[in-house]
Amino acid sequence: MSDTYTRIATVTGATSGIGEATARKFIAAGFAVVGNGRNATKLTTLEKELGPAFCGVAGDATDSAVLENLFAAAVDRFGRPVDIVVANAGRGLGGSVTDADLSQFEEVLKINVTGTLALLQKAAQRMVEAQQNSYPQSAADIVIIGSVVGRNISPFSGVYGASKFAVHALAEGLRREVGPKGVRVSLVEPAVVVSGFQAIAGYTDEVTQSFEDKFGPLLVGEDIANAIHCVVMQPPHVHISDIVVRPTRQDYP
Repeated sequence: MSDTYTRIATVTGATSGIGEATARKFIAAGFAVVGNGRNATKLTTLEKELGPAFCGVAGDATDSAVLENLFAAAVDRFGRPVDIVVANAGRGLGGSVTDADLSQFEEVLKINVTGTLALLQKAAQRMVEAQQNSYPQSAADIVIIGSVVGRNISPFSGVYGASKFAVHALAEGLRREVGPKGVRVSLVEPAVVVSGFQAIAGYTDEVTQSFEDKFGPLLVGEDIANAIHCVVMQPPHVHISDIVVRPTRQDYP
């Protein structure tokens, strides 16, 4: 089974949006995928649709035991450890610094920052050890989904953006730490992507429509999945450490 797939990946937030699109892209490219999400029913559906190359692990991506299960499932199901980790799970929060709903901010920090950090730690510890005897013959990739509002201050999502600024700092810190040890850390920063993200973040239909009016056609999950696939397909000695993906008409942020 281990020789059937060219790469073994784990993707958090795999039940919708960018995560689901990335899982589909990877499997189409000949990878195996361990996908995580809280929607167990959707994971079961994906297992049936995508076949033996997809294995679902249900649970909260902020739960350390669930994260451990992701790495264990790869070995159990596909016969070898993951060599790609996509840290995608996260959520938004609409509003500026003065009017954001702070009752939701703790949850945003938990999933966007604390949960991401826990996944990065577990991935890096495993991959550094594996790459000691494998680099430069093989690649190991940690891909982190950031945001353009983690690069530029946004007037409509300053509080959410603060969580992504933190994620960007973690990505750069990890890159400097493990890049010299043969592990690539890549930050992918999408602009407006049409998905369930807007509803969860509390954006009204009017705000979402304004994005389309100003910047459309907007990005979809497949557009970001294509960028992620491009990053991980580079030769092991080539590292795309930071990539921003915007709709063509989006000037800012």
